[in-house]
Amino acid sequence: MDLLNIFREIEKIDPEVYNRLDSRRNAMKQFTNLSGKIALTALPFALGSMLNKAYGQATGTDVKSVLSLALTLEYLEAAYYSTALAKPGLIPASGTGAITTISKHETAHVKFLQNALAGMGGFPPSPTFDFTAKGTFPTVFSDYDYFLAVSQAFEDTGVRAYKGQAPNLAGAGTVLTAALSIHSVEARHAAHIRQMRKTRGTLGATASLKPWITGKQSGIATTATDPVYAGEEVTVQAGVNIAAINNMGADSASESFDEPLTGPQAVAIASLFIKA
Repeated sequence: MDLLNIFREIEKIDPEVYNRLDSRRNAMKQFTNLSGKIALTALPFALGSMLNKAYGQATGTDVKSVLSLALTLEYLEAAYYSTALAKPGLIPASGTGAITTISKHETAHVKFLQNALAGMGGFPPSPTFDFTAKGTFPTVFSDYDYFLAVSQAFEDTGVRAYKGQAPNLAGAGTVLTAALSIHSVEARHAAHIRQMRKTRGTLGATASLKPWITGKQSGIATTATDPVYAGEEVTVQAGVNIAAINNMGADSASESFDEPLTGPQAVAIASLFIKA
């Protein structure tokens, strides 16, 4: 296990982690002294203890289950983009830069989550994916427009899934901060993919397609992605009818808030692309 690399990856996304462990120097010294007294196989559990201390009141089980779900979604996205980039002729020159950047972000998310989970007893391996969703999207890696449409659905799923898990991290301040940091990157990905689709104007991506979700409209000319957007049409928040404020209307009210996906909902969407 590359412990220094684990610490570096945690610091990248959570620079304040050592504030909860006295200081970086003391934390590293403490762990170095500890690692000299225990067996190599016990190091992940020792690191996990340190992380749980840093991450506050949420239980280790809660944190691990949330991060494991996040890792499954990041596995999905990272594999999707790397597979697409390896397909000759799929992505035109105009889209290569953006897709390459998004791919790097997803790979970085995978590595971070793997390293964090390694200190909590280990992380699940990547599933084997079927990006056609059992034949629902048969041309996903031969038709660029279908590739972008499925990409949008994945990114929108990520945004909603991270938000849905936030309450489970309410007592783990730094982990919550890290999760919301990834959440914001996923949102930027989704907005950019939508703009790319709008420019092409295909598969339902009309000139009215926005960088954000309106109602439960996907902007994708298929019902196969409907589970990703179900529930986004909500216009009442904390008991307040947002649509009625200054005659805002349902569309603007629904656009003002992202609705969360529960863990089971996120798993159900991801499962469509996982080989049995």
